[in-house]
Amino acid sequence: MTEQNTNQNPDNDIEITPDIKAFYERADAIINLANAQLGEDAHSGQVGASLLYAAARFSASVASIGFAKGDDLLKEKDDIVEFYAKQYRQMLGDNLEDYAQNFDKYIQMPSNK
Repeated sequence: MTEQNTNQNPDNDIEITPDIKAFYERADAIINLANAQLGEDAHSGQVGASLLYAAARFSASVASIGFAKGDDLLKEKDDIVEFYAKQYRQMLGDNLEDYAQNFDKYIQMPSNK
């Protein structure tokens, strides 16, 4: 359902380094797993909600690294949420622009209108 983007160069002026390539390959692996969950028992909205929850859960785990106590983590909660929300907002905006610019490529409409 979701188009992969390995080796894409969204700005056409950024060198695709091994780190950037690995970033996209990890993202594609997660997208493939999400796509594999689609079926009679789960539509895209349900899979998307699970994926969003998983990202939030994993991000909470990552954010907790380096804290000695839960209270210290809780004190930083608002800043952590703002950081991740800002990152998500930017990535979502970039991907929506990409989908809009490549709509016919990504969205395959049935030919029997």
